[in-house]
Amino acid sequence: MSESATKPRPQFRNLGLSDLMRYKLPPAGKASILHRVSGALLFLALPLILVPLFAQSVQTPETFAAMKDWVASPACKLVLLVLMWGYFHHFCAGIRYLTLDLHIGNDRAASQRSGALVIGLGLALTVVFGLKLFGVW
Repeated sequence: MSESATKPRPQFRNLGLSDLMRYKLPPAGKASILHRVSGALLFLALPLILVPLFAQSVQTPETFAAMKDWVASPACKLVLLVLMWGYFHHFCAGIRYLTLDLHIGNDRAASQRSGALVIGLGLALTVVFGLKLFGVW
C-alpha cells in the first residue's frame, strides 16, 4: 500500500466577507473592478435616471423649473455625484485600456502605476466637479 493515502487532503472553505476584506488587490485590479462597477452603474442609470430627467426637463418651461428645483436637493446632488464618479472613472479607465491594447504600459510596474493613476484621476475629477455641483465656486 502507498503512503500517500495517509496524507490529509487540503480543505477548501467558502470565503467569507472578512476574508475578502483582508485580500489586497493591486491598483490595476482595483481599477479593473471599479471599471466594471462604474460601467454597470452608468448602464443602469441611463434608462432609470438620466433619460427620465432629460425627458421631464424638455417638455415645458414649467416642468424644467420643477426639475431644476428637484435637482437642487441634496439627495439628488448625491446621486448625481455618484454618477459623475462613475462617468469619470469609466472614461479614464477606458483610456487606460485603449493604451494597453496598443501595448503601451503592459509591464507590471507601468500597469500598477496606470491603475493607481486612473483611480486617483477619477476621484480628483469627481471632487473638482462635485465642488462645482454643490456650489462651492
